[in-house]
Amino acid sequence: MADQLKVSGSGAPFSSVEQAVLDAHLIIMGSLHPRRVETKRLDSGTLILLGAGEVFWPALKASPEWKDGQSDPVDRWSKRVINDLANELGARAYYPFGGPPYAPFIDWALKSGRTFSSPVGALVHDSVGMMISFRGALHFTSEFPIPKPISTSPCTDCPAPCASACPVGALNSDSFYNVDACHDYLNTDAGQTCMSGGCLARLACPLSAGSKRKAEQSAHHMRAFHPS
Repeated sequence: MADQLKVSGSGAPFSSVEQAVLDAHLIIMGSLHPRRVETKRLDSGTLILLGAGEVFWPALKASPEWKDGQSDPVDRWSKRVINDLANELGARAYYPFGGPPYAPFIDWALKSGRTFSSPVGALVHDSVGMMISFRGALHFTSEFPIPKPISTSPCTDCPAPCASACPVGALNSDSFYNVDACHDYLNTDAGQTCMSGGCLARLACPLSAGSKRKAEQSAHHMRAFHPS
């Protein structure tokens, strides 16, 4: 099976890579040819961005990384699974964590034509909205066909409910994100709604429903962001 899927230098179809990613409980959140869109760090081949979709959370909770009680189960799971994918497919793995230096995932995401800057500055994706969780990327030395991106931001004709959803306007500050205001609010009784269900601004994005993210997953990420 590994020989059939190995695409480094072989030009195997995108669909084979996509199926392997789905089998690993991840989704493809974007793809690009670095040579054609002038990305940071990379200048050739094919780059596939991987993220957390609907099946990610159940797979994580059943994993040894979740059950061993150690810190950073999400990152440790991601590294094991994506390293295995990279070995199976003949690619190099990159991660948005583990730095500095950090891989330029924001640049890669924006150059993929499927992720855009939202009205509040946070990234928005064409299928999961503002509930974005990039877990890693696969870089192949060969350049093979990839799906054409949508290229047009989904925010263009959106009434921007994200801009008014945060009770303290933390995402509407002059500095883009007022982290202190956010943390202060999360310390209040009212802020427990965000702690248990996720950021209200991100949830307000109409496309965020496409992530099908469970509240317990959002609560886990919120606890990592704002430890009690």
